[in-house]
Amino acid sequence: MKTRRLGNSLEVSALGLGCMSMTAVYGPASDKAEMVKLIHGAHDRGVSLFDTAEAYGPFLNEELVGEALAPIREEVVIATKFGFDISPSGERKPGLNSRPDHIREVVEAALKRLKTDRIDILYQHRVDPEVPIEDVAGAVKALIIEGKVKHFGLSEPGVETIRRAHAVQPVTAVQSEYSLFYRGPEAETLPVLEELGIGFVPFSPLGAGFLTGKIDETTKFDPTDFRNLVPRFSPEACRANMALVDIVKSVAASKGATPAQVALAWLLAQKPWIVPIPGTTKLHRLEENLGAVDLILTSDDLQQIEDASAKLKIQGERLPEAFLKMTGR
Repeated sequence: MKTRRLGNSLEVSALGLGCMSMTAVYGPASDKAEMVKLIHGAHDRGVSLFDTAEAYGPFLNEELVGEALAPIREEVVIATKFGFDISPSGERKPGLNSRPDHIREVVEAALKRLKTDRIDILYQHRVDPEVPIEDVAGAVKALIIEGKVKHFGLSEPGVETIRRAHAVQPVTAVQSEYSLFYRGPEAETLPVLEELGIGFVPFSPLGAGFLTGKIDETTKFDPTDFRNLVPRFSPEACRANMALVDIVKSVAASKGATPAQVALAWLLAQKPWIVPIPGTTKLHRLEENLGAVDLILTSDDLQQIEDASAKLKIQGERLPEAFLKMTGR
């Protein structure tokens, strides 16, 4: 497995594993024992970065990841997140909560669920407009000094938030949605990250599955699947957006690869400090995704994708309105 560097000092596998879908969001939770095997399978194949959050469940995903990684803790990098207003009993309250005292409570509880003495990357899950980012960064800095956290991260922040946070406690990684299906970070976020030496960890690097070519306007999601609420996955939007999948399929056919591999290889080709975290619950999909690390897209391949995709206008918002309001602050 090839490696990449996030920030100044954190070396991780070129692809990480997003664990969210193992317990929620894209349908019912998968069998826990099978997911432990899958996480071990990822490690066996060279994956070292595993991404979770207290909000996934809540708590269930951290418990799963903690159980799976406990035997190999010294060989992996664990990333988790704080920021939603969740009580110790798991009750979700409306809104966000990044008060310093709450951050500490979340970390103490997460350490127990993750069966570890430190969190390698601690992300603020969403920027809390009620708490100055300097206070958030200061709280994480104190936890870093204590050794309970190793690196500070931000998820879906705006560029001014990144700058202000970085001035208090250097930010190692920013995590936001980025793929051929959503290229929003290119305008402002990526230039600032390059300037400041911050790594980028794209989530939904396969467009929540759309770029695999396995989803179209006839696809019926499980009633509990979050994509039922996403405008970009309406039948009308899927029908219009299939033109993008056709571009990816064309390149994949010429490379003897799959659309998923091309989509991930495209991301890896954008910057050497980009580390996508595709999620899956299936071993064969994991192996397919990891094949992207060794897939080289030539400058001609990349230009072909750029020229063809520039002619398209992706239809539908990437998130429901309420979720969009929590991004880019």
